[in-house]
Amino acid sequence: MKKKENLSDISILKNSNNANCKIGIIVSMWNEEVTSALEKGAVDTLLEGGVTKNNLLVFHVPGSFELPSAAAMLLEANENVDAVICLGCIIQGETRHFEFIAQAVANGIAKVGIEYTVPVIFGVLTCNTAEQATDRSGGKHGNKGVEAAATCLQMLQTQREMHNRR
Repeated sequence: MKKKENLSDISILKNSNNANCKIGIIVSMWNEEVTSALEKGAVDTLLEGGVTKNNLLVFHVPGSFELPSAAAMLLEANENVDAVICLGCIIQGETRHFEFIAQAVANGIAKVGIEYTVPVIFGVLTCNTAEQATDRSGGKHGNKGVEAAATCLQMLQTQREMHNRR
């Protein structure tokens, strides 16, 4: 079986129920060239999936470390948010800083999703080089922002199915 290298080639379940979904997108401004491409991919995918532009709430934070707290702040401030997508890019440097930030961000995003029982999607690149980040934000490995948005739509569909089985 051949390994997939571009996971952005995915079918998106377009659902009329998505028009009523309010989705927050939190974007890190660190490595902005990469994260703005992730943001564009996510927004375009959500619109293609049936979410209306008025139901997209986009916020920018200084870095990836701030993504979990911003997601929690958004959910605390707006009870009507159905899901949050966190987009960022952490590139390995010469110190262990990368490891600490990546671990904290991953754990923080997971914790927010569990605490609020809302899909909170991890769309954070953790790359060894800037080239790898570029390859994953619209380059030869697709756009992980697209994948994060598709994951969000699938989680919303799964949530609807679970609620319908009550």
